[in-house]
Amino acid sequence: MRERRVIVGLEQVAAVRQARQGREPDPVAAATLALLAGADGVSVELRPDRLHVQDRDARVLRQTVERGFQMQLPALPELIRLALEIRPDSVTLLPEIPDSLSPAAGLDVAAQIGVLGELARALEDGKIQSGVLIAPDIEQVKSAHRAGVASVQLHTVRFAEGGPDCDDEFARLGDAARLSHKLGLRVAAGGCLDYRSLRALLEIEEIDEFRVGYAVVARGLLVGLERAVRELRALVD
Repeated sequence: MRERRVIVGLEQVAAVRQARQGREPDPVAAATLALLAGADGVSVELRPDRLHVQDRDARVLRQTVERGFQMQLPALPELIRLALEIRPDSVTLLPEIPDSLSPAAGLDVAAQIGVLGELARALEDGKIQSGVLIAPDIEQVKSAHRAGVASVQLHTVRFAEGGPDCDDEFARLGDAARLSHKLGLRVAAGGCLDYRSLRALLEIEEIDEFRVGYAVVARGLLVGLERAVRELRALVD
């Protein structure tokens, strides 16, 4: 079986720190522990309001994480300029999220394919892999391919939260992953994933990468972050 990547999101570590406007816990220290425990990389979500992750976090992470440093940010020119300055290994473009803790839906790439294509080209010209967060929808996959991005992150919130349409959502994720793979796009899955829902998605062979944040940090509060990441790594392997 081919190797699949595990990316640990650090937003909740930053959220705990920002709750008291203090210095701890430091996402940079958390990144070191996650990588030592077997994560293939770490990601941070940079919001326009800097609610959790700060510019300093991204800058220091870039200095300390040799490879596998990812940023997720709304598709806004000023944030793209910052990413081009920091130079993470990859950037995933998100919808604007003014009032929520995380995106409730993926980008409508089809409705803004021209703008997103320009942003993707700017990132790729800066030697940064470009990607978009999208719903597991065939038309959105096709639009992402036409926009010229290198990867898609399939939004897994509806699947992870379960409900009566869970089987239908699993089928949509599978179809979207297979088409993305066929079109030459790297395929990631993320959005409210936990250890249970991730295990189910392992059946979809075309998913190259799993991005998990909150569940790892929550588990880490009980057993320690290194053990939480090791358990996740063992699950994917």
